[in-house]
Amino acid sequence: MAKCEICDKSVNYGNKLSITRSHISKRTSRTFKPNLRTVKTMVNGQPKKIKVCAKCLRAGKVSKI
Repeated sequence: MAKCEICDKSVNYGNKLSITRSHISKRTSRTFKPNLRTVKTMVNGQPKKIKVCAKCLRAGKVSKI
């Protein structure tokens, strides 16, 4: 399952809307997946690869090796 190991962001579910002539005619389900990156970082003094979302990388919550 896609999940960020820092903030626990995971898959969300919602509706995909089909808009025709300013009316919503059909709704189908869809998934919103997090933008995950595999990053090599130090965990407990040892290098380890973890999956981190791009938002946590930009915020500086994880430091790369």
